[in-house]
Amino acid sequence: MIDYLVTTDWLDEHLDEPDLRILDVTPMLTKDRVNLARERSYDEGHIAHSLFFDVASGDGVLSDPNSALPWTWPTPEQFVKTMSDFGIANDTRVIIVAKSPREGVDSGTMWCTRAWWTMHHFGVDVAILKGGIEQWLADGHSLVTDPQESVPNTEFVVDDNWQRGIANKEDVLAAIGDDTCLIDSLSASSYDGSKEVYGSRNGHITSAVNVPFNAMIDGETANFKSDADLAAAFHDVPDETHVITYCGAAIAATVDAFALKCLGRYDVAVYDGSLLEWTADDSLPMTDPSSLN
Repeated sequence: MIDYLVTTDWLDEHLDEPDLRILDVTPMLTKDRVNLARERSYDEGHIAHSLFFDVASGDGVLSDPNSALPWTWPTPEQFVKTMSDFGIANDTRVIIVAKSPREGVDSGTMWCTRAWWTMHHFGVDVAILKGGIEQWLADGHSLVTDPQESVPNTEFVVDDNWQRGIANKEDVLAAIGDDTCLIDSLSASSYDGSKEVYGSRNGHITSAVNVPFNAMIDGETANFKSDADLAAAFHDVPDETHVITYCGAAIAATVDAFALKCLGRYDVAVYDGSLLEWTADDSLPMTDPSSLN
C-alpha cells in the first residue's frame, strides 16, 4: 500500500517535529450539520500537538460556505486561507487523525479521507493515521487535555492541477456514455433503491457499479483492509480506466477513491455534488431496481 497511511508508532516517534502538523477531524454531527466534537471529544482528550480541524460541519474548514450544497470543495483562495490559519506550508507534513463516535455519518474514517482527498489534490503532503485515535490508545499511547496550541500563519501555494480530484455533473453525465467507470460508494440497499434515500430519488446513477465504502475498512479496528482485500472489492472496476466515485454528499465516496489511490490508481475523481445535486434534477438519469419488483 502506498505511503498515504502512517502507524501510531511512526506518529509517536515524530510527534515533536516542528514541521509536522496533526489535524483532528473527529465528527459528532447534529441533524443540522453542526459538529460538536470540539467540546465533546477534542477538549476531553486529544493527541499532543494536534489541532481540531472541523471538516464535518456543513460549512467546515474545507468547504465553500457560499455553496448551496454542504461540504462542497473550497475555492483555491478559501483553501489557502485555511492552510495559513492552521500553520500549514507546502513543506509541512500533515497527519489526519479522528475518532469514530458512531457508525454512519460519524465514521471518522470517511472524514479523514475527505480531508485527505481535498488536501492532497491542493498540494499538501498529507497522510492518515491508521486505525485512528482508537488505535493510538490501543497501542498504549496517551491523550492530553491541553488547550489547543497557537500556530503561526504560513504561506501556501496551491497545486495548479488541484481540480483533478473532483468531477462535476457534466463529467458524470458524459461518463454514462463512455468508458469511465462510475462507482456508487453507498450501501447495497441505497444502490438498489430498497431503503436509504440520498437526495430526492431512489437508486443509483445509471451505469454505476456498487462498491460500498465500508467494504474498504475493518469494522473492528477502523483500519483499511489489505491490498488484496481492497483489490477484490473493486473486482467490477476495469483496470486502466477513468473512475468517478460518488455517494450522498461526496464524503463516503472519498473512502473508495482513497483506497483506489492506495492501490496505485491515479485516474480517480470524486463527484463533488453527488446524489444531493444529481437527484434534484429530474432530467438526469437514475436507475431504481426496487421499482421493478
